Amino acid sequence: MLRTLTAQGDAFPLATPFRISRGVKTVADVVTVEIGDGERVGRGEGVPYPRYGESVADALAEIEAARAAIEAGADRHALLTIMRAGAARNAVDCALWDLEAKSAGTSVPALLGCSTPGRMPTAMTVGLGPVEEMAAAARLLAHVPLLKVKVDGVAPADQIRAVRAAAPGPRIIVDPNESWTLEDVARLQPLLAEQRIDLLEQPLPAGQDDGLDGFRPLVPIAADESVHVAEDVAGLARRYQVVNIKLDKTGGLTGALMLADAAAAAGLQLMVGCMICSSLSIAPALILAQRCAFVDLDGPFWLSNDRAGGVRNDGGLIIPAAAGFWGDTA
Repeated sequence: MLRTLTAQGDAFPLATPFRISRGVKTVADVVTVEIGDGERVGRGEGVPYPRYGESVADALAEIEAARAAIEAGADRHALLTIMRAGAARNAVDCALWDLEAKSAGTSVPALLGCSTPGRMPTAMTVGLGPVEEMAAAARLLAHVPLLKVKVDGVAPADQIRAVRAAAPGPRIIVDPNESWTLEDVARLQPLLAEQRIDLLEQPLPAGQDDGLDGFRPLVPIAADESVHVAEDVAGLARRYQVVNIKLDKTGGLTGALMLADAAAAAGLQLMVGCMICSSLSIAPALILAQRCAFVDLDGPFWLSNDRAGGVRNDGGLIIPAAAGFWGDTA
């Protein structure tokens, strides 16, 4: 039986603006894909990211170009050649995983031979802003296990000190979003160690990180924008200690698992991250999260309203979505 595919853009307003060094987001614009086989429907979501030249319109056009092959039965592995890595393929790939599990009457973890995700700590993000506002936001999150702090290249030391003073307990990831120079990275190493920072994420612009080759940091450095797919891992181990895997970069859970295997084989630690998204993006990422040293999946917690039955936040612990939401049978 031929499949049916539907794809549409959806917008989820944020409860509060999300600020990073590159700009401000007030709405999460996503692409939602449904693939049916006449009896069951699998769902997936992708978040087109302007940083990578993506838009909702372009993602929908990519999916439309692949429609005939997908409806004719192309599987997840065929997608690796039919579609490029990115948000559009992520939505289709995750919909196919969901449909495969439902068709088999089982779950995606069972198909993979891994555990069903349980509640786990996730980074809760302190967005970029005036130092006093960042401190106030951190104070409200001082009880959570892990914070992610967005900083810039203007006053990162003040921002980091203010957040740590307001939240002395949590582990902290510092994320400049490509806004630092190599001199900043070297100069701020003692501060990062002094403030008990656990991870520095993508401080340099992607493509301009060769200065990290052979650099020995006091705090581990994670590649985010510098790594998208498994083929990018070669050479990263001399520059980074951690790889941040996002399904919207790898083009789905299939590609994410390939990247995780390649990074682990290269001796890199794993991190899983997300865009600002709904729970439909987070459910598949939770499967990979079980393998990761750092989990950063608070995207839906910025929304005014998430999809029904999605993941929940319990004091910085992410609670998986309800049965039947994605990747299993209700």
